[in-house]
Amino acid sequence: MPIIDINCDVGEGVNNEALLMPYISSCNIACGSHAGDVATIDRVITLAQEYQVNIGAHPSFPDRENFGRQIMNISLEALEESLIQQIELLKERLHLQGGHLHHIKAHGALYNLSVVDKAIAKVIVNAVKKTAPKVMLYVPCNSIIEQVAKEEALFIKYEVFADRNYNDDLRLVSRSEKNAVISDLSQVVTHILTMVLDQQVNTISDKLMPIKAETCCVHGDNKAAIEIVKQIHRSLTQKGIVIA
Repeated sequence: MPIIDINCDVGEGVNNEALLMPYISSCNIACGSHAGDVATIDRVITLAQEYQVNIGAHPSFPDRENFGRQIMNISLEALEESLIQQIELLKERLHLQGGHLHHIKAHGALYNLSVVDKAIAKVIVNAVKKTAPKVMLYVPCNSIIEQVAKEEALFIKYEVFADRNYNDDLRLVSRSEKNAVISDLSQVVTHILTMVLDQQVNTISDKLMPIKAETCCVHGDNKAAIEIVKQIHRSLTQKGIVIA
C-alpha cells in the first residue's frame, strides 16, 4: 500500500497551525531566523505533539526582513554557524517538551539554492551532520543537495510541492513568475496525485517528467493552505494511500 508524508511549513507567523495539524503527518518549524521565536516554537511543538505530527527543523538564511526568500550575502562559515544554531534551538525546545527531531528541511532561497549550488548544499549537509546526523533531510529529486547528502550517507526523503509549479529541470518556478503558486484546489489535487501515484510531474511546458515523491509539502502561508491540506488528505486517502 503506498505511503506518503504530508508536510507543512509552520511557525511562520500565520497562526493557522491548529487548523493544519489534523491533516498533516509532518511539520517544519521555523527556527527564528526567517520567522518565529521561542514562544511560537514552543506553541507549535505542543500542537504537533497533540496531533502526533512529526517535527522537523526549518532553518533558513538569517534574514527576517525578506522572510528568507532572497539569496543572502553571507560567508559559508557564518551561514553554517547560523544553521547549527537554528537546529540546536529547535532541538533544545523539543527536549524541554520530551519530543525528538524527526527531520530537517531548509527554507526558501536556501532550499532553492541548494538544488544547484554545491557549496551551499555542503553547508546544509555539514550543519545536519554536526547537529542531527541520524535524522532525515528532506530534499528535491534531481538536485545537488540530494547528491551531497548521499555522498555523506545522510538519510534523505524526496520532497515534492503540492502548491508549486515545476520547470522541466524539476526546479520550482520562481515566485517572481505569476504561475509559480497553485491555489486552485482541483489543479492541486491533480498535480499531487500525478506525482504520488505516477511518480511524474506535469511541468509548465506541459511535459511529463519523472520525479520521486515521498513527502509532499504545502506552504503554510499559502492563502488556501487549509483547504489544500484538507483536500489532499481526502483525495490521497480515497486512493488508498496511507498518510504517515
